Amino acid sequence: MHSVGARVTGIGEAHPSQLDDELKSWLHGYEQVPSVVDEGALYDAVRRCQKREWVDRLECTIEAHIITTAKVREATQIPGPSLQSAMLCRDKPMMKEFLRKHDIPCAQSTGVDSLEEGLAFARRVGFPLIVKPRAGAGASGTTRVDEEQHLVQTLREMNVGRGASVALEEFIEGHEGFYDTLSIDGRPVFEFVSHYYPNVLDAMRNRWITPYIVSTNRIDLSGYDELKAMGRKVIEVMELGTTATHMEWFYGPKGLKFSEIGSRPPGVGQWDVYADGNDIDIYREWANAVVHGRVERRPSRRFASGIIALRPDRDGRIRGYEGIDEIQRRFGQYICRAHLPPAGWPTQPIEAGYMANAWIQMRHPDYDSMREIFEIIGRTVKVRAG
Repeated sequence: MHSVGARVTGIGEAHPSQLDDELKSWLHGYEQVPSVVDEGALYDAVRRCQKREWVDRLECTIEAHIITTAKVREATQIPGPSLQSAMLCRDKPMMKEFLRKHDIPCAQSTGVDSLEEGLAFARRVGFPLIVKPRAGAGASGTTRVDEEQHLVQTLREMNVGRGASVALEEFIEGHEGFYDTLSIDGRPVFEFVSHYYPNVLDAMRNRWITPYIVSTNRIDLSGYDELKAMGRKVIEVMELGTTATHMEWFYGPKGLKFSEIGSRPPGVGQWDVYADGNDIDIYREWANAVVHGRVERRPSRRFASGIIALRPDRDGRIRGYEGIDEIQRRFGQYICRAHLPPAGWPTQPIEAGYMANAWIQMRHPDYDSMREIFEIIGRTVKVRAG
């Protein structure tokens, strides 16, 4: 934002002394709060800013901050995505009910507050089903259940019947990916499509899998027309306005269906992947969209780009790597950046995501070749821990 002429005030939990010199150089001001999801504290911080000068926008990029930010935005009359849009993005059953009302295909779903409600939904829709937090992000807290006993056990573990509420959904078979945009006044000016290999639920539950994500540079071909049309309709009917968006989708025997909608950038460093594949500074373009209502450059589509997660073979501390030198020798020209924690570094559980441990981000002019390289890396590189 600073680079395109905005006066930026940061609001965060860190003490000002913890901010590095580069970050400080970008900030016009800083407000420390006990928690950025504390609505009262965030409101007070914004009001302090407004007493000093006019505030045009209040932006956040983290899923868990979306609703609090929207509430404060409305209370302080700052433009941006509405509380209604934020609620739809965070509450999964509400989101899917809204999408179905607007003829946007998605899984059958419901909010469940009791074991009886869960069993009734299961008997009506059938197994397998997906159980997830109503306001979860990605695959966090998500469980597949295949029969009644497992469903009851899972609901009890999530405290359903003791005050908790969860989302229960039809399991959709098919290939999984996501559609991301940068939109201005409800119109996508940047569109990106990425594919998961394998699907997220499998990737986050099996240590032996080396999962990767590839962003295609073939998005302008006709095969993606239906997906782009659905995504554009979501942005329109949900009145998302000027924002980054992130939409998860499945394509399989039941056709194309949307799974999740977010009014935020994607996670796992995906904006860096898009920048690598398209010769753009996507962060600057996001700032241009918010500050000036326009972008300066368009995606080049020169490269397919992606990230591969390298899992340690067990939990503990990193002992070393096998195959890295071979991969560097064969494919070093395509590597954009990598994170290879040194020996002695503590591992993170695989459920923590694609960037929890070691990872490599790459780009290649050909999508199929990019996939093949990631497959070779998955077979070649071993992360040893103990």
